[in-house]
Amino acid sequence: MEIPTWQRASAIVGTFGILLTAACGSATPAASSAPSASAAASSAAPKAQRGAGGDLKILYWQAVTILNPHQATGTKDNDASRLIIEPLAAFDNDGKPVPVLAAEIPTVANGEVSKDFKTVTWKLKPGLKWSDGTPFTADDAAFTYTYQCDPKTAASTDDRCDGVQSVTAKDPNTLVVTYKDTQPFFYQWGVGTEGGVLQKAQYSACVGDKAKNCPADLKPIGTGPYMVQDFKPGDVVDYVINPNYRDPNKPFFKTVQIKGGGDANAAARAVCQTGDIDYGWNLQVEATILKPMAAAADSKCNILTQYGTSVERLVVNFANPDPSLGAKRSEPDTKHPFFSDSHVRRALAMATDRKAIADQLYGAGLAGKDSCNIITAPEAMVAKDSSGFDVCKFDVNAAMKELQDDGWVAGPDGVRAKGGVKLAITFNTTVNSVRQKTQDILKQDWTKAGFQVTLKSTPASTFFTNTSPEGANHFFADVEMYTNSGDPDPTSYMSGSWGCDARTSSANNWQKGNYGRYCNPDFDKIIAQLRTETDQNKRDQLVQQANDILIKDVAIIPLITRVAPTPDGASKQLKGLAPSAWDSSLWNIADWSK
Repeated sequence: MEIPTWQRASAIVGTFGILLTAACGSATPAASSAPSASAAASSAAPKAQRGAGGDLKILYWQAVTILNPHQATGTKDNDASRLIIEPLAAFDNDGKPVPVLAAEIPTVANGEVSKDFKTVTWKLKPGLKWSDGTPFTADDAAFTYTYQCDPKTAASTDDRCDGVQSVTAKDPNTLVVTYKDTQPFFYQWGVGTEGGVLQKAQYSACVGDKAKNCPADLKPIGTGPYMVQDFKPGDVVDYVINPNYRDPNKPFFKTVQIKGGGDANAAARAVCQTGDIDYGWNLQVEATILKPMAAAADSKCNILTQYGTSVERLVVNFANPDPSLGAKRSEPDTKHPFFSDSHVRRALAMATDRKAIADQLYGAGLAGKDSCNIITAPEAMVAKDSSGFDVCKFDVNAAMKELQDDGWVAGPDGVRAKGGVKLAITFNTTVNSVRQKTQDILKQDWTKAGFQVTLKSTPASTFFTNTSPEGANHFFADVEMYTNSGDPDPTSYMSGSWGCDARTSSANNWQKGNYGRYCNPDFDKIIAQLRTETDQNKRDQLVQQANDILIKDVAIIPLITRVAPTPDGASKQLKGLAPSAWDSSLWNIADWSK
């Protein structure tokens, strides 16, 4: 099979603007009769017969650790749970919602979104069942809101609760989501990777304080095409067909295995050279290795790529990670000894060579391209002049001057210090050859500028977990590096990643998304405006302003806009794939076949 020609998400002009216009009834509704690219791709696949496909083998070299999307700390957990736990709707690659548990997509035009954008009525597909055979009802979705939005649950998806007043079951097949104020992005709750609906009967004893270490997280009951047969956290998940799945002809594959471990290079070889697996996730492999591997005459894989919002970034710690602080280590109410100084953050950004990383490691467009924006799609929301900021221009001499002028003086060892504080950085990321080489490039230039840099690499299964002190959310280092992404409308993504109330800490079980503990009232004010602004042009401008605050204040240092969700590798025999830059790689696995 050839790779479908997917429209790049970065080329979508005002994706949510299209949805908003449609919702108001002046254009084709979002639930249009015209199929999206992803829907067309799925329909092009031959009609499958349930279980006729044998075994589907998937490799996530970052191993799965939990199967509850509301407690996930990494994409690998979200994706693995998606085979079981489903949202009301998914986002296709055009950024449009596609019904999953919902019978149709609510819009103002069809009367299911109120004209003031405060109330959204979701009609559910009738006759749905959980994998244990019990009926699925709107009450399960309403319960999920209770679970997810209880602050003591410390859900990793609680940003979706912002501004939500209530989620109630009107009747067994009708769910009503009510927002406190006008909500232009009325698909905030219940859609996409953070919208999974939990079974009330299974999770009712796991709300609030009881959510931590809930046994259901390891073997959840779901409505998806598969159910868990066996799960060894940090190793492998084995799935079998859900006998109560709503489509009698799906899924095609009898079993699915998501194996963890190894590294990106090994995953690329397994899908492209040996054919030992059918799907390899996140082939974060140097372009000089990946490109010839995929292009070889005997290659067994297609590389799935499209640009969206996935950005490889550096996070600087605004809190103090000094272990001598004990229980106060990296808590939001502490201050970093030198990153609390904006001049130091600016100098670090100036000494960051994005282009060298893109050219040497990402193939200058094959798997990613350099960027100084954190919001990289939809196109209408992308800031146009951020690259002109001085913190976006690679200039080690300018970085040195920034530090010197601020009183940071180089000692005999070349490391700058002020008031007895040295610019000594511990820089942590996951174990991955591309990331280790990125660290090497950065260390070389940061050292020239006057920083002392200690490199650290942590296994992904540890880095992306909320239970380990080495996890990204604990952030017991000075700088860390990883990738994540957002929705077609970035309001919740930005609020949950950089809002003052989203700062992670021991008090919220390290589950909030603001790992850097950044807090800026001006940024929060713009996000508050975004929550109620309905004029799409003004929304685009507000997103650009929010992006620029983060960049100029060096709350974040974007490096590479990566292809999204990741550069995955798929067997040429696989059909029905519909990769989306806005949702899980496995969002439509029920449609896959060979």
